[in-house]
Amino acid sequence: MNEEINTSSNDDNLYLTVKVGGQPFGIPVHCVHDVSKAQKITQVPLAPPEVAGALNLRGRIVTVINVGKKLGLKDTGNDASTIYMYVVIEHEGELYSLMVDSVGDVMSPSPQSFEQNPSNMEPGWRDVSAGVYRLDGELLVLLDIQRFFAGSSAVAAA
Repeated sequence: MNEEINTSSNDDNLYLTVKVGGQPFGIPVHCVHDVSKAQKITQVPLAPPEVAGALNLRGRIVTVINVGKKLGLKDTGNDASTIYMYVVIEHEGELYSLMVDSVGDVMSPSPQSFEQNPSNMEPGWRDVSAGVYRLDGELLVLLDIQRFFAGSSAVAAA
């Protein structure tokens, strides 16, 4: 059950919303290739902890990144009983599958609700965030894909 994400040329303010550890994140739509669930993941020996493994996507080997582990969340892992969602993105010509708890909608938040990262934001999250949007009672953390992979051991894993 793969869903292709179709976008228009004016998608600078469009984000696919996902949740990791109960926290909503926004992934720029222009980076998203697919959204799927129930993938067979093959373990990668000696991979960093945030690399859940690799999967085959239409004949291409794709590295699976456990976003919760990458962000230092405690109760996240490769639990066989948990059904994760997978957001396939492209970074520097390579495909990666981001393992998240759930996938929401594509949204275009109001520019007036945008704010720089809060000063009290966890440093690891601040390092991968392009800012936040204030939504009804919660913050949508914008995932900066370049910064998410900058210096990451996950990029070299597969």
